[in-house]
Formats: sequence, C-alpha cells, structure tokens
Amino acid sequence: MNTQETAALKSVVCEGVERQRERLLKLSRDIHDNPEPGMQEFKAARWISDYLESNGFSVERGWCGLETAFRARYGSGRPAIALMAEYDALPKLGHACGHNIIAASSAGAAICARPAVDALGGSVLVLGTPAEELYGGKAMLAERGAFSDLDAAMLVHPDVRDTAYSAALACIGLDVEFFGKAAHAAAEPEAGINALEAMVLSFNAINSLRQHVRDKVRIHGIITDGGEAPNIVPSHTAASFLVRATEMSYLGELQQRVLDCFVGASVATGARLQYKWAEVSYAPLRNNRVLAQAFEKNMMSLGRRLAPPDLERNLGSTDMGNVSQLVPSIHPMIAIAPRGVQGHSPEFALAASSEAGDKAVIDGAKALAMTVVDLLASPSLLALVKREFLDEDS
Repeated sequence: MNTQETAALKSVVCEGVERQRERLLKLSRDIHDNPEPGMQEFKAARWISDYLESNGFSVERGWCGLETAFRARYGSGRPAIALMAEYDALPKLGHACGHNIIAASSAGAAICARPAVDALGGSVLVLGTPAEELYGGKAMLAERGAFSDLDAAMLVHPDVRDTAYSAALACIGLDVEFFGKAAHAAAEPEAGINALEAMVLSFNAINSLRQHVRDKVRIHGIITDGGEAPNIVPSHTAASFLVRATEMSYLGELQQRVLDCFVGASVATGARLQYKWAEVSYAPLRNNRVLAQAFEKNMMSLGRRLAPPDLERNLGSTDMGNVSQLVPSIHPMIAIAPRGVQGHSPEFALAASSEAGDKAVIDGAKALAMTVVDLLASPSLLALVKREFLDEDS
C-alpha cells in the first residue's frame, strides 16, 4: 500500500474513533466509577468483552485460566497485532493509575482498526490482562504461552507527559513474617522474644544495604502487622516488600542479599523467620524503537508534542515488561494531568475521569489504531520491528 492509500486508511480509522466517542468515554467512566482490584475485575472484563463482541470480535472469556482475562480477535492469521487492556484498580485509591483509559483506548483502537484488517488481512486483538498492579497478570499469562502467536503488542498509559517511550524495572515481591514469644513488656520482658524488633532490624539492615547496590535499584516495603499493644512483647510481625533492578540477573543476586537482612535479624533476636517470594516477577521493559517511532508520528499528527526519550525517569515496574521480552512491544505515555501530579495519588485518580482523561482515551485510540494501520500496510516496517527485536535478543 502506498503512502497516500495508508493516509486515507488512517483517516478512516480516526473517523471511526469519533463515531465511537460517546461509547468509549462511557466505557472509560464506567470502569473508573466502579474500581475493582486485581483478579476481581468482573464488571470491567464483562463490559469490555461485551463491547468488543457486539462489534464483531470473537471473544474468549476466562482466557488461560484467569477468570477476568479475555482474548478478543478480529480477522485471522498474521500479522497479529495485540492491543493490551488493563482495568484493575488500586486498593483504596481506585483508578489512580488510569487503567480505565488503557482499557477504553485499546478497545476503541481495535474496533476502529477493523477497516485496515478488512483491506489488508491479518488480525487485531484486544488482550484483557488483569491485575497489573499487584499480581502481574501478564506475567502469569506469559508463563502459559499466551503471547506466542503475536507480531507486535501495544498499549498507551496515562501520565503527565506525552512520550513514545517509557522505562520499567524488573521487580519481585517478598512477604515476610517473624514469630516470637509474647510476654508482659514491663513485668517480664526477659521472657519474651520480640518479633517487632526483628522487623525493625531488618528495615535498618536494608537501609544499610541500599548504599552498596547498583544505581536504580529500589527496595521498599511496609509493615502490615506490628503487634497488638505496647504493653505486650510482639509475638508476630509481618511485612510486604518489593525489590527492583534494571536486569533480571541482578534482581536474582539482590534477592539473596535482601533475604540475608531478614535472616540476620532472626539470628540476632531469636525470632523465627518465615518468608515467601512472589510466584511471578516483572521483567524489565524493552522499548522497540522502530515501533515507538511509528507511534510517535501518529501521536504528533493529532497535535500532541511528544517529549524525547528519557529512560532514566519514572522507574516503576509493569508486567508489560514480560510481554516485551517475548514480542516487539511499546508502552507509550499520554498526558492527562499537569507535571507535578503524582501517579498512584488521589489527584491522578481524578484526572483519569477528567476532560483531559477523556481526550487521552480518544487520542490514544486514534494513535494506536493508526499504528495498527502502519504495521498491516507496510510489511517492510513490520520486518524492521522484528529485526530490531531479534537483534536485541542475540
């Protein structure tokens, strides 16, 4: 397909997004106003699946054994371009990461990319991936072979700026408990074993460890049980930690060093340690630059000014990293709030259902749909995308 024909097809898909505007914004707002935590996104998964099914997609619900996951497909065969839908909320904060926008923009892009599939062949998919925040739903799906038949994967994530690139660290969770012995804290403290002291020592040991690890490592946690009363020697404490690094190999090294902090505290206090590493870990994110550049041009055509790549910024983690290790992927950002508003905050949750949030749904859907057109219309572009991915793998 020549440049003029591709441009005409992009106009068609963008017009389609405008026709779907009210339905897309309702979907986004409904998900936002009914926040559901990871693996409990029953309403969101049903609403998105029903919307896609009513627009000609074949939908597999309960995909790969996850009750709130789904796979929706339009067309058949390759190339197979996947748009990821996230729709889980944060405990107590609701959609303070804006996953309602991710879900609506991906669904809208896929529906409006149907003319490209009809004209050029291949298929467009929406993959409903639960529990990005807490459990790594995409990591679970990856382990079950869910992404083996894809040529590219994309989503657009809310942020405070527009950029085609983002960075994310490898990450694994750790739950720890100390078991001591209760006693009267004033009358017979010598009879007790203080589980809280073991936990405090562990925190201090981790603080000391931080200055002797590589740059960009993040180790952080919260105490979820600190005892019952100040006049009782705590017999039990519990905490939850996250450990992050730029590489999976170094994350493995860090796991033992972090665990040693807890082991040492156990030896020092006599409290028994019990721990459990998360069953899945988040992989670092690989940005496919060829794909990101195509997306960037499409975003700019909508009048958005994109920030240059800054892969030193916002080093969180996402299970999209696990997908990016298997399939050429991008995880671009779209602005819904002014700089200075923090993600995972009440202010960001408000922005996710604001006028700027609505605009992000529409612009995100258009940019994703136009990038689907690029990939289906240009076998040479898709070949470059794959070549970059394979070169990085080798």
